[in-house]
Amino acid sequence: MIRAIFHGVITIFISSILCSFIFALLLKLTSYDETSLQWVMHGLAFLSLFFGGFIAGGKGKERGWMLGGATGIIFTTIIFLFQFLGMDRTFSIEQWGYHAGFLVTAIIGGMIGVNVATSRSRSA
Repeated sequence: MIRAIFHGVITIFISSILCSFIFALLLKLTSYDETSLQWVMHGLAFLSLFFGGFIAGGKGKERGWMLGGATGIIFTTIIFLFQFLGMDRTFSIEQWGYHAGFLVTAIIGGMIGVNVATSRSRSA
């Protein structure tokens, strides 16, 4: 169970790093600015959390909602600690809203991941 959550969190951070690298290049090499790509970046953040929950649920093979939820909570905790300890700032109301959405998205990803993983094992 902990291994499944670990895989989910690692998936989230790897996909976030890749997306950040791509957007940094895009912002550097084109005339786009951050405000024009804000919704795309938010969408990819939600997609990263969904895939993290999906991987956690698929690896765990049971209780996908709990694995996805734990993955989302661990992600939020890491981001909160980084922001609080590194930048001496707490979450704003807007950030709490985003992270609540991230949690729900990771839970849904975990539930779908369990169902995809169990349907594959039944047909094999």
